Amino acid sequence: MKNLFPIMMALVFLVVLVGSNIYLSRRVAWILSAESRWWLHVIFAVVPVLMMAGLFGFSNATSALGSVLYSLSAFITGFVLFFLVSMLATELVALALKPGPVWFGVFALSLTLVVASLGTWKAFRVKLTHKDIALSELTSEVRVLHLSDIHLGHFRGASFLREIVRLGASAGPDMVVITGDLFDGRKQLRLETLAPLQEFNVPLYFVEGNHDGYSGVQEIKKLLRETGVHVLENEVVTEGPLQLVGLDHMRADNDAPGMHAMQNGKTIREVLSRLEVDPERPSVLLHHSPDGIEYASAKGIDLYLAGHTHGGQLFPVTYMNDLIFKYNRGLSSYNDTQIFVSMGAGTFGPPMRIGTKSEITMLRLVPGN
Repeated sequence: MKNLFPIMMALVFLVVLVGSNIYLSRRVAWILSAESRWWLHVIFAVVPVLMMAGLFGFSNATSALGSVLYSLSAFITGFVLFFLVSMLATELVALALKPGPVWFGVFALSLTLVVASLGTWKAFRVKLTHKDIALSELTSEVRVLHLSDIHLGHFRGASFLREIVRLGASAGPDMVVITGDLFDGRKQLRLETLAPLQEFNVPLYFVEGNHDGYSGVQEIKKLLRETGVHVLENEVVTEGPLQLVGLDHMRADNDAPGMHAMQNGKTIREVLSRLEVDPERPSVLLHHSPDGIEYASAKGIDLYLAGHTHGGQLFPVTYMNDLIFKYNRGLSSYNDTQIFVSMGAGTFGPPMRIGTKSEITMLRLVPGN
């Protein structure tokens, strides 16, 4: 069943895409009083193809033209999604007001522009959130700044990272952990982009994410080490009273779908089984995606920190993510293991957020049950 999951998701995506094409083509033809709809069907079929080609074809582009094409594709992706949602929302309004075709179109387009503008504004306003988490083996308070999914690339660079560092440092962390997707493409992949991290005066730890893999993970790790960041690769280290278990991005086990995981043959189940974790010391697992918590729990891990999901990033994907990911955002627990999933500081694709926030989180780990 797990192996069928990617196929099922692809089929659902295809059905939604075809249904959206039919709906938008008919509605726009009505708004424009167009007698023929075939050209609209072509437009609404071609646009998604061009968007995907731009997003994936120019993700690693470093030229100005490639960056422009990627950025246009990303913005249009968000705009089209909000246009579809706005059209459906206008249908509800139309039940009461019964507007004509022109006013229907004006309302839907205006709503799209407002939501897209708000979403873009929210995406670049990073919020510092706070969460208290009790760990039974802990004897003294530890303040851990959790960063994830910063996505340095076409939309974000050193200035964005500097603001994150300023905001995070103001909370007084004892250590900083980055759970992957630091980069999104090679546009900003250079040592100068990471220079703001040196402004932290506490230990920094990093584990890779899937977008780091797409962007050149070994080069990213090399630059991070030159910056003074501790890169963890399937290992256990001690920092103060904590054991940090850092894993590469991988599938939970051999039966898990793992569409975005590194296909290197390793799994969370297999790697954790051979790592030595002291059950008498509090342990924090760092992994990019919130997968395989059952194996973390079996290993006696107290706290699992992850990102990857973005919390869904955009409404209504936020609700779809709740179906895809058992742990989509925030703090949850599985047996004696707690898991915190960050919504991330950056974005993938459309540089927009609706229904979520760009966050970095100060985790105050305290003794207790």
